[in-house]
Amino acid sequence: MTATRVLVLNSGSSSVKYQLLDMRDSSRLAVGLVERIGEQTSRLVHTPMAGTASGGAGKRERTGPIADHDAALKAVAEELTQDGLGLDSPELAAIGHRVVHGGLKFAAPTVITDEVLAEIERLVPVAPLHNPANITGIRTAQALRPDLPQVAVFDTAFHTTMPEYAARYAIDVETADAHRIRRYGFHGTSHAYVSRRTAALLGRAPEDVNVIVLHLGNGASASAVAGGRCVDTSMGLTPLEGLVMGTRSGDIDPAVTFHLKRVAGMSEDDVDVLLNKKSGLVGLCGDNDMREIRRRIDEGDERARLAFEIYIHRLKKYIGAYYAVLGRVDAVVFTAGVGENAAPVREAAVAGLEELGLVVDADLNAVRSDEPRIVSPQDARVAVAVVPTDEELEIAQQTFALVGGALD
Repeated sequence: MTATRVLVLNSGSSSVKYQLLDMRDSSRLAVGLVERIGEQTSRLVHTPMAGTASGGAGKRERTGPIADHDAALKAVAEELTQDGLGLDSPELAAIGHRVVHGGLKFAAPTVITDEVLAEIERLVPVAPLHNPANITGIRTAQALRPDLPQVAVFDTAFHTTMPEYAARYAIDVETADAHRIRRYGFHGTSHAYVSRRTAALLGRAPEDVNVIVLHLGNGASASAVAGGRCVDTSMGLTPLEGLVMGTRSGDIDPAVTFHLKRVAGMSEDDVDVLLNKKSGLVGLCGDNDMREIRRRIDEGDERARLAFEIYIHRLKKYIGAYYAVLGRVDAVVFTAGVGENAAPVREAAVAGLEELGLVVDADLNAVRSDEPRIVSPQDARVAVAVVPTDEELEIAQQTFALVGGALD
């Protein structure tokens, strides 16, 4: 029997998201989430898909304390076993792990060894909120299935093709190199998947297409992709740089931090919390849900309107900048929660850019769909597209390709 299943794990500090996929047809066999790990109110939501032992029965939910990631993954294993999809199945080929930061060393998915895990640990100082949780998930999965290939798929990997002039900050080189200070970029699995799907939507090969990808969720990033390779991206050393986000400021004068320390007496931790958790849309208007912001705008709320205008202004600046970087643009593509669902954001982001060949068709833009689609007029010089992202599928595909999966 050929092993064709891949379990994808995305371990956060207090959560585990997971999907089990069959790579014969990229179908999902089960999806789920464990949240509030370490609390008395922990919750596991598990949904088996049609065709499994429990398929069609709807999601199952269990609540109550789940002490740690080890207990969380054991609970996940129990749910999968109930569906006939246990982790001991010979059909399971590998476990793929989302790892946020891979630095410069990891430019591709990598089978996890002790040396690889040690390097991921060495990157903790530049990803203190993410890599420790990813490491915990890896170690827990290794303990459950020590015989199974475990693969790390890095958010930063897609961006390692950036040229040095795009990746380096203009600070002292020795200081930057000593402390690994450079622009790494994030959301790489999404940018890779979406740029490739956009090329397919245009009926062209990825190496023949230049694309600006706008990943707009609570976290948001833009990338310039030339012939399938990232040449620039908006996030930097951390996911704070770039676009206005749900709770993050995006680009800001670095001297603001010094000013807040001197004038407001804020500590480094205070400033960190301000810029990462109390800024962006929530800092501007008190909401980070674009649907709520649009509702408030419709009711005449000027604070919400200003927040939206700031959000769009920054987005438009990056579209223009990346148009200049690429020289020729075949498509501007929107993805992730806001990008896929907020038609007013797409319309506003390209409004006024008609001279660049960018325009949306109002009727096409208003359509809601889970399918990749073009929302610009048929004769538009540059396609404006909506392509739903699928980071879990991308991780599964990269994992399966690496472990040498050969289908009968």
